[in-house]
Amino acid sequence: MELRSFLAVATILISVLLIMLTLMQAKGTGIWGAPDGSQEATFRTRRGMQRTLHRLTIVVAIVFVSIAAWSVAAS
Repeated sequence: MELRSFLAVATILISVLLIMLTLMQAKGTGIWGAPDGSQEATFRTRRGMQRTLHRLTIVVAIVFVSIAAWSVAAS
């Protein structure tokens, strides 16, 4: 498998993982959430699994951007 093919497959897989991680973090604010913002906004610190998901999402986003930049440089 040549480098460009590997980077294309890696970009697709990491983008799917990033989408899944982002959707796992949404709590009641999906498509069917209140579009007018009528839900009360509460701000809390992240704990436990929520903190882990948040940090993992940041790491995966950095990896995604890095592979995308590497893919552009390789082509």
